[in-house]
Amino acid sequence: MNIRMESRAAAHIETEALVTFVFEKDGRVENLVAELDQATGGQIKALCDSGELTGKYAEMTLLHQAPGMTARRLLLVGAGKPEKWGGRELRRATGAALRHLKSRKVRNLAVLAREMNRDAASAQAITEGLLLADFESDTYKTDKKDDQQVETAALAGFDGGSFAKAERGVATGRITSDAQNFTRALVNEPSNKLTPRVLADRAAAMAREAGLGVDILDEKRIAELKMGALLSVAQGSAEPPRMIVISYTPGKEKAGAPVLGLVGKAVTFDTGGISIKPADGMEKMKYDMAGGATMLGVMKALAQLQPAIRVICVVPATENMPGGRAQKPGDVQIAMSGKSIEVINTDAEGRLILADGLAYARKLGCTHLVDAATLTGAIVVALANVNMGVFGSHQEFTDRLLASARVAGEKMWPMPLDDEYREMIKSNIADIQNVGSGKGGGAVTAAMFLKEFTEELPWIHLDIAGVTWFDEAKPFAAKGPTGIGVRTLIDFVMKYPS
Repeated sequence: MNIRMESRAAAHIETEALVTFVFEKDGRVENLVAELDQATGGQIKALCDSGELTGKYAEMTLLHQAPGMTARRLLLVGAGKPEKWGGRELRRATGAALRHLKSRKVRNLAVLAREMNRDAASAQAITEGLLLADFESDTYKTDKKDDQQVETAALAGFDGGSFAKAERGVATGRITSDAQNFTRALVNEPSNKLTPRVLADRAAAMAREAGLGVDILDEKRIAELKMGALLSVAQGSAEPPRMIVISYTPGKEKAGAPVLGLVGKAVTFDTGGISIKPADGMEKMKYDMAGGATMLGVMKALAQLQPAIRVICVVPATENMPGGRAQKPGDVQIAMSGKSIEVINTDAEGRLILADGLAYARKLGCTHLVDAATLTGAIVVALANVNMGVFGSHQEFTDRLLASARVAGEKMWPMPLDDEYREMIKSNIADIQNVGSGKGGGAVTAAMFLKEFTEELPWIHLDIAGVTWFDEAKPFAAKGPTGIGVRTLIDFVMKYPS
């Protein structure tokens, strides 16, 4: 989709559909809405008076051939209560508008920003809303609806003082949304099309095209580095594992500057191994590599945005299969760090491969760590599909990420890491076991397991299991992968340290 800036007044914009936002109190038709009401010959006021146009969030009211307007249609999108309106709501309302018009075969549109949304951040949010909503998960369908494609979109309402800033916002929004859609495309792939080796190849191709450093460790190098935790998960599959390393180095790196490690779980298909999962819903386990895909998407964006710090992305990739060589409950594995692990449940495999991923990130010189993983069903029990679980070892470091989440409009909730949870992963035969003893706290004990491999470095764990997939289509997004977490991490890296 081509996105451009539009400088003409609202009444004179030539487009198939002009989109703007109406708040619940806009029945008074003040400001921009009053201008549009005049251009439409009082139609907006009449709709407000009749109760048909309420401004309720995501309500769609479409006017055709309004007198006094060049646009063929005027779409009034409900913005809800003004006090609840922010970047997240703007992004989603814009996306809902695009999908509403896209289904009506509109090929070009313009978004008219409201008075409070004429800045760079709003231009970025509108751009992201458009491009993220345009993503479809119908990769392998043969009857694609090619007549439902928006080709161009324009941003309007920005004056001379805000025009240049808005252009920068559009440019940034394109980079961030392209990165998020790259992640979504990877997560959407079926596991027979995206094996660990294919994922590594696609990551390497992205890195080389973007000008990033790349190193792919095959099974021989993984064994030489004694990554026993990763190898233990991979041994049940005919597909060999890979350790993907993508690196970004700034042009001027300060001596002693922090090195950020982004570690992502990439189980390209998870059967649960010998502790096999129920058949119902197992097809979704192709998205158990979403954490790795998230970090790869972030790196794609960073190559263009050029942060001031060095970033190393480490993605352990494998399948978890119940083959004849698969590890069994009760086995003891030795991780790269030398720590021994008793495997109680082979379906708790993500923390095993992350153990070696975190250890390798430290070996490569990372001083600060963030990992992302579809790690536990327990986080879904705790937070449903609304918030991502956030576990942090250092409060200031974690607070920075939570602040970036608010900017990105991605909901996250801090979770505990009390010392008492460490007792739950003690093993009688090894240093630790891979699931907690007793009932409850599964997401926390999983995080405590990962903490064992961070060596007390500032570290954040993101459990994205509940938010990585839309089971049903949303007004602003297609059914399927969400790519949530990408924008937060981009903002976090770009502002760190500051």
